Amino acid sequence: MALDRSNTPNDLSAFWMPFTANRQFKKAPRMLVSADGMFYKTADGRDVLDGTAGLWCCNAGHNRPKIVEAIRKQAGELDYAPAFQMGHPVAFELASRLRDMAPAPFEHVFFTNSGSESVETALKIALAYQRAIGQGSRTRLIGRERGYHGVNFGGISVGGIVNNRKFFGSLLTGVDHLPHTHLAENAYSKGQPEHGAHLADDLERIVALHGPETIAAVIVEPMAGSTGVLLPPKGYLERLREITRKHGILLIFDEVITGFGRLGSSFAAEHFGVMPDLITCAKGLTNGVIPMGAVLATKEIHDAFMQGPEHMIELFHGYTYSGSPIASAAGIATLETYKEEGLFERAAELAPYWQEALHSLKGLPHVKDIRNMGLIGAVELEPIAGEPAKRAFAAFLDAYEKGILIRTTGDIIAMSPPLIIEKSHIDQLIGTLADVLKKLH
Repeated sequence: MALDRSNTPNDLSAFWMPFTANRQFKKAPRMLVSADGMFYKTADGRDVLDGTAGLWCCNAGHNRPKIVEAIRKQAGELDYAPAFQMGHPVAFELASRLRDMAPAPFEHVFFTNSGSESVETALKIALAYQRAIGQGSRTRLIGRERGYHGVNFGGISVGGIVNNRKFFGSLLTGVDHLPHTHLAENAYSKGQPEHGAHLADDLERIVALHGPETIAAVIVEPMAGSTGVLLPPKGYLERLREITRKHGILLIFDEVITGFGRLGSSFAAEHFGVMPDLITCAKGLTNGVIPMGAVLATKEIHDAFMQGPEHMIELFHGYTYSGSPIASAAGIATLETYKEEGLFERAAELAPYWQEALHSLKGLPHVKDIRNMGLIGAVELEPIAGEPAKRAFAAFLDAYEKGILIRTTGDIIAMSPPLIIEKSHIDQLIGTLADVLKKLH
């Protein structure tokens, strides 16, 4: 059914809004009608401070002139070009800039349209690569509990969020999961927690169970964002890299959230000094303005596919809108904005102030843990007995009414503000959240 716009925003009965928290949306819609800089404007005329960069994606803030103009200009020159057997220079330019921004091992880019598609693409590249090098028995994929890798079938199979999996059947076969890294003894850690590197050793158990010759790839988020900002313990990623390399298993970092300055570096791989074989990204690639994603691959992986006749297809995979001209133009303008304004460096400089502000919430009612890294933070609340997620959702509603936008997952409040945030905005965001928590039932 089509949305009857004559009654918007009061009548949303014909509109099935994805991921609405509950049916109250129809009674009191939280409608955002415009955005600029650090703020959204609501349908009732209020300014709401964006504490989540949209959905982890508007890293340069909203309504950025260079990005807006790039989209407008490109639409008037080349609106679409086929992605198969054809190309256009804007996509090649964006790929070159991504290569220059990425850590040294990554020299090639495969464009997608979202983080979910980036994950599917990386998984397929990993399987096809193993076959291309004569390791066709490597078909098993390893994910992690509480991991989030999008909502397509490959992503939810290697992902570890119960409600994303249980409604959709048996999913992909041949998938195992590592344990998550969220340990109670690490509560209130500032940055990387001390305990838990040993959890990577569970991969050795999985390898022993199935045989290394059956495992194609391991995929993890360097820092799990969507399940509540779960940080990698010191030494954990290094150990994971060591074990995968030892057994000829590819390591995939899902950097859909951590990419493009969120931790103060271009990618989390650079921040942690651990280089995987494939990196997935999206969100901040175009500042959330136009859907686009990408998979970054090393030269070794790329070259393994380039052994056949020139007229043959190297990888039987792709999308109608892969590297579309308008999305590519938006991506170039976004990367230029990041560089010209030094936003990644800015995030690194603001991280200590953000950390101390966030941890000032310790001791407020119902707060059981606080976690942070770069310009990401989480406040975990004690759940209401028998009513999980209700307390955090109540905080979300009150925060919105008080003029700040936060995100909740279960009983965890997550924040990831645009990298253009000022210290005064941090004070407003955390100060308002403190007021919300003090009155929370």
